[in-house]
Amino acid sequence: MKTRHFLSLFDLTTAELEKVLQRAAQLKALRRGGECYAPFPQKVLGMIFEKASSRTRISFEAGMAQLGGSAIFLAPDHTQLGRGEPIEDTARVLSGMVDIVMIRTFGHEKVERFAACSTVPVINGLTDYNHPCQLLADMQTFIEHRGSIRGKTVAWIGDGGNMCNTYLEAACQFDFQLRVAIPPGYEPNAGLLERAAGRVVLLRDPCAAAKGADLVATDVWTSMGKEEERQQRLQDFAAYQVNAQVMAHARPDALFLHCLPAHRGEEVSADVIDSPQSQVWDEAENRLHVQKALIEFLLLQNSYN
Repeated sequence: MKTRHFLSLFDLTTAELEKVLQRAAQLKALRRGGECYAPFPQKVLGMIFEKASSRTRISFEAGMAQLGGSAIFLAPDHTQLGRGEPIEDTARVLSGMVDIVMIRTFGHEKVERFAACSTVPVINGLTDYNHPCQLLADMQTFIEHRGSIRGKTVAWIGDGGNMCNTYLEAACQFDFQLRVAIPPGYEPNAGLLERAAGRVVLLRDPCAAAKGADLVATDVWTSMGKEEERQQRLQDFAAYQVNAQVMAHARPDALFLHCLPAHRGEEVSADVIDSPQSQVWDEAENRLHVQKALIEFLLLQNSYN
């Protein structure tokens, strides 16, 4: 059997994604109930970070420990990757020493190259192209508070970067309608827009996108690696803040989500992110639970190789 990886939401079927989310809810209940569930003693997660992180590192490291295993943090300046070793060579070496790998990096082709040479499961912890683990947490959060997202309307307002791309993936896999409000020149991946045709509408007006929405989501306007664009982006995105006026067009029980860190006063106003509609803290915690469920799924799937 071929080694299973998780580089995008398309790497699992809809049924498998729903299974992971159901399991995440169970693991969350176990932890909240104080029950110990540690099925993977001596299993090791290798974590490769080329992009800085708070939530990704903490959630993966804590999650692996709670599952009974351990995690190793690998930064470029601590490994031969930072000295030019081919990523394919690193993948072959790590495959013989750890049981599963998580990579958080810039170019998506790096995780693809690593996975192509890895004999253990590889998880995409974030690339400039997409952020599938975060979308699992977003879906779990919506389901916890509002039930199935199938057939619902989601508004994405802001940058068409990795989070927007992954919402396009999610629209396909979880069967919801997505409205994307974005300034010209910042559109999401064209291939994903085409793949999600029939489920996505591209707009320029945030209020139009939010009209009747069950979920409104956004992200920072300037992602890591694009800091030199910050001043231009502040001008281009000025009309795309998620604020009370925008949320007033959504359903009264609409949720607000943000993957964090947030810049209050830029992509979201303080009165929205700190409002009862905002579930960003549950969303952040759910990274822990969905990633534990994902690790369990991949380790069990690949145990039959």
